[in-house]
Amino acid sequence: MLIIGIAGGSGSGKTTVARKITEKMHDHVVVISQDSYYKDQSHLPLAERQALNFDHPNAIDWDLLVQNLRALKNDQEVEQPVYSYITCSRSTTETVHISPAPIIIVEGILILSCKELVDELDIKVFVDADDDDRLMRVIARDIRERGKDVEWVMDRYTKTVKPMYLQFIEPSKRVADIIVPQGGHNRVAIQILTATIKHALKEKEEE
Repeated sequence: MLIIGIAGGSGSGKTTVARKITEKMHDHVVVISQDSYYKDQSHLPLAERQALNFDHPNAIDWDLLVQNLRALKNDQEVEQPVYSYITCSRSTTETVHISPAPIIIVEGILILSCKELVDELDIKVFVDADDDDRLMRVIARDIRERGKDVEWVMDRYTKTVKPMYLQFIEPSKRVADIIVPQGGHNRVAIQILTATIKHALKEKEEE
């Protein structure tokens, strides 16, 4: 089994990179999203939940994420939480069943900031993109998928997204093995990354 971590700022193209790797590797890949592991805050009023800083490492249930990842590495099946951006809470009735696979991709903005998680990764990837490009993608995504308006997105970007990127996410680039510039649309970088994954997987199988 090969464990790959894909990090980068909001809107950098992490999901696109993970999707393209999955397409090239066909049915050998399972993707785990860091966003599914936000701590459950359902005990708080909705207004307080919506005001939480979701770009800080303390917002993530790292213990559960690492626990699930280690279980998969031990060929055990796990139940991944389901988190809603609309209610800002974790579902109490629904999970996603995940079975072990030859390649596990862990994707999220902060995954290279958690040493315990980094220690479980075989290949560490940071997806880099221009700040303006990331902002435009975040605006489009939050309006389309999360029911927000432009004013809300810009306020959150100014108060939390950008400061947290500078404090936690951008510095985590230093532990990456591979940096993918220009986001998820860098065809050459994706090809090189896929070739590296295939080579590493073959070496693992031959051990």
